[in-house]
Parts: sequence; structure tokens; C-alpha cells
Amino acid sequence: MSALSSSQGEEGGRGGDKRVTLAAVTGAHGVTGEVRLKLFCEGVAALRRYRAFNDSRLTLGKLRDDGKGGAIARFAEVADRTEAEKLRGTALTVPRSALPPLAEGEYYHADLIGLRAVSTSGEALGHCVAVENFGAGDVLEIERPDGKRFMVPMRVEAVPEWNGERLLIDAAYAE
Repeated sequence: MSALSSSQGEEGGRGGDKRVTLAAVTGAHGVTGEVRLKLFCEGVAALRRYRAFNDSRLTLGKLRDDGKGGAIARFAEVADRTEAEKLRGTALTVPRSALPPLAEGEYYHADLIGLRAVSTSGEALGHCVAVENFGAGDVLEIERPDGKRFMVPMRVEAVPEWNGERLLIDAAYAE
């Protein structure tokens, strides 16, 4: 089970200093400095937990649902539409350590991306480069050392175990 869809633009190393992208600015909204956001977290309520983003360079003022799965936000540092337009494409990030703790069996996409992938037969498969969700559950994209990629459903029969070091993938799912 996934707790946060955050496969977009993580930076940094493993651990608490890793940056996790919660949303991205898609453009200005109106003339007063508001911006439209694409959310990578579980809605406006999840984003509202955080007051500052990008190492406190952006301070959240107002935030509301846009009714289309995104949000409209106002940042204290943005006074008008011109400044809001300059933020287009900006990822809103927080440290991994700021995210809420997870229950057993849950994970953040950011924790899976970059992990080594090993088959149950001991074969080194490569590493996880993305976590996608097409509506039926999360799917891991694994890149082999030769650059070829394959996908594996993030279900117990395909990925019987994972930890902070590696993903164990059933050999039957390793193409």
C-alpha cells in the first residue's frame, strides 16, 4: 500500500535529508499572485500539513482545492501574477524526515526509487527508477544494467519483501 505518490523529482541521498516532491506549480491563477498546483500527495489536506517548502523559500499562505484534483495556493513571497508565472515548473519539496510515519506494509514512493532490485534466484536485476499507478495499484519500473526496463506490480506475490537497501522480486516477474 502506498501512502504518498511522490515519484516526481526526489533529490538527495537516503535518509532524512532526501527531498520529496509533494506538488508542482503549473502556472499562475488570476492576477493577485496565486498559483495552480499539480498534487503528488493525497490531496489538499496532506499538503496543508506543511507551511514551508523548498527549504523555507516558499511559505504557504492560502490553499484550496481546485475541484479538478489539483489546488490553488498563495505563497507569502509572491505578490502578483508576474511573480507567480516565474514559479511555473517549481517543485514543492519537503525533507523525507518531515513526512508522517508509516504503518506496516506502507511505503513512500520516494523510498523505493533508487533501490537495488534482486530476484529470488539471486540475480541482480538493476534498480527501481519509477513507481507508477495506472489505477489498479502501484507498479515498479526496474532498469537493468544494460538500460532495458521492465515493470513489476507492487504486490506480495511479485515483491515478497523490501527494505531500505533492496527490493526482492520473484524470479517469475523478472522478464
